[in-house]
Amino acid sequence: MGNDLTNSPVDRANILNNPYAVTEIQKATHIQGILFEGTHRLLKEQVAAFFEVTPRTIDNYLKNYDQELHQNGYEVIRGNRLKAFKKEFSAEFGNEILFVTKTTVLGIFDFRAFLNIAMLLAESERARILRQAILDIVIDTINQRTGGGTKYINQRDEAFLLASFQEENYRKEFVDALRDCVEMGNFKYPLYTNKVYVSIFREKAKEYREILKLQQKDKVRETLYAEVLDLVASYESGFAAILRDESKAKGRRLTSWEVDNLFRKFESQPLWKPLIQSARNKMASRDLAFRDALHLQLQEYITPLQGESLDGDFHA
Repeated sequence: MGNDLTNSPVDRANILNNPYAVTEIQKATHIQGILFEGTHRLLKEQVAAFFEVTPRTIDNYLKNYDQELHQNGYEVIRGNRLKAFKKEFSAEFGNEILFVTKTTVLGIFDFRAFLNIAMLLAESERARILRQAILDIVIDTINQRTGGGTKYINQRDEAFLLASFQEENYRKEFVDALRDCVEMGNFKYPLYTNKVYVSIFREKAKEYREILKLQQKDKVRETLYAEVLDLVASYESGFAAILRDESKAKGRRLTSWEVDNLFRKFESQPLWKPLIQSARNKMASRDLAFRDALHLQLQEYITPLQGESLDGDFHA
């Protein structure tokens, strides 16, 4: 999360959609308010006072980020709900803020909406300090829930183990087909492995290693999400079959030019398009949120995670 939260809606959403992080931030900040419908709520004036800005400043953010703030817990109440809120407010504060008893509609913030404002307010020093605390708490929370690191957070997905076992078998099919059907030296193995990687997520193995800061002993495939592993396996299994069929038809091993031409046709098949798009979205979005790793070639595929937990329930 190297981006400035004020300029990064994806990072803001990833934090606000992480219930563990939000809970820890609430514990650390001790921000409460008026208990209403089982949740602590804050008035615009209270939010403005906390961040040492004017209520008009908060109004401007409510106008400019209306949809985002409503999605994250800001709401306008009226009718019976407003009456119930006024009752709770009076019990807590008496007539300390008289306008509350007179208004017919009222905007209220829950804690997530309060955090959302904190991530947006560029002109508040208190908001800047809170943003830094938020980032520190989020990183600590992720590290605690992943045993101190996120390199292998992909393996918390229960589907990873099966995908990994299956991929090993398809990988062997691919390597054997290259050995038997392609007239090249050992260079062909990393060459065509990279062609698969670039086709799926636009990065060679070396580039992927650098982005995730992997050590020499780390295996790339052990860090891939189950869905990405499944797609890699599909590529390798499918292309292995094509290599064997073409080699058998020609009665000889294939040249590198022939293999390159076959791969171009193979990767351009329409059936791959939705699978590749899904894999790119999952890898780019999860790695940014969980590993703080930005895949520059996949920026267009980054979307906020929707309530994904750190226990392996991935739903990008």
